[in-house]
Amino acid sequence: MSLTDNPRPPLPTWITDAYEVLSAQIADSGAEHDGVPAVGRERAVTILTGVEELALERVDAEHAITRLLERGYLYEVDGELRVTSRSD
Repeated sequence: MSLTDNPRPPLPTWITDAYEVLSAQIADSGAEHDGVPAVGRERAVTILTGVEELALERVDAEHAITRLLERGYLYEVDGELRVTSRSD
């Protein structure tokens, strides 16, 4: 996303790294709800805290998910996180 599309400062690298991990896990999860790949929020926290390279504590993982939701990288339906489709 360029700054002309979004004038807000970019997310910190550790949060975009968390997004890369989550988006791959969601796509590969095999769990679909209404035909859309999804993962439960608690499962997402578990995924992020389990990735050694990220070295996130639970509170950090929850913060990353919140920021990704606020910025539109993810959206939530009935406690399930989904990746927002890009219009590239």
